[in-house]
Amino acid sequence: MAGILDSVNQRTQLVGQNRLELLLFKLGTRQRYGINVFKVKEVLQCPTLTAMPKRHPFIRGIAHIRGNTISVIDMSLATGGRAIQDIENCFIVIAEYNRSTQGFLVSSVERIVNVNWESIQPPPSGSGRASYLTAVTEIEKELVEILDVEKILDEINPVSTEVSEDVIDENVAQANTGRAIMIADDSSVARNQIKRALSPLGMEIHLARDGKEALEQLRELAKQHSPLHDWMPVLISDIEMPEMDGYTLTAELRNDPDLNKLHIILHTSLSGVFNEAMVSKVGANNFIPKFNPDELAEAVQQAVEAAL
Repeated sequence: MAGILDSVNQRTQLVGQNRLELLLFKLGTRQRYGINVFKVKEVLQCPTLTAMPKRHPFIRGIAHIRGNTISVIDMSLATGGRAIQDIENCFIVIAEYNRSTQGFLVSSVERIVNVNWESIQPPPSGSGRASYLTAVTEIEKELVEILDVEKILDEINPVSTEVSEDVIDENVAQANTGRAIMIADDSSVARNQIKRALSPLGMEIHLARDGKEALEQLRELAKQHSPLHDWMPVLISDIEMPEMDGYTLTAELRNDPDLNKLHIILHTSLSGVFNEAMVSKVGANNFIPKFNPDELAEAVQQAVEAAL
């Protein structure tokens, strides 16, 4: 297991090709789950965990790793299953999400697989609001579930979506009346967080669950509003999304004469291993790690002001 992520820095060539690599793991059952390798910093045999008083029930304890103290979340408990047993024979997947590092306790880690985002589909419609999935895919004729880690983290430590009063420029907000913005993100939690944070800007907000849906919506909206960027100056897009990732979406928009003037902000939890060169390569205007409502609102205001 020590060498499973040794070549992670060599995997950046997949970015922008609508491909990704998933680290497969299990939570004590036959069901396989996946997490994007670009979010993973390390995989370790579970060390001794220290219990904390008044800890969240999903947190099994804290681990002291390389001089850092990391909370360890039982991914089975966090998704409605039973607590993982035999911890000393389990693993911790150390990953960076939303500007912080967490440890995810899993019962076993299998291998890394290379997949195309087009083969990753949104979860079944019948999964309901209680579902912890952002996507599913099939690998070797078995279903692999990709968890909504942002939802899990928000349940443990809810993120504030309040924008500071001094951030909102009332003149800009008034000028925004009648304008719109689009948010593309496969996590319902993330979409709602962004929507709440940007509501004070006074813009009509359109939502898309992935890059493909966003592109289809934008092309339809461009038929109703010409030029589109006068009415909808800004798109905020996640990078990791089923069917079409944010990099591919950006490249598609830049190649479309009706959509290529949109101001594109890539907004992602891929902060720890993000390849800055990809922003300019695909033509995005900005990159903001999740989730800071003030920073996001300021970036949108600046983009809107520039478009006035």
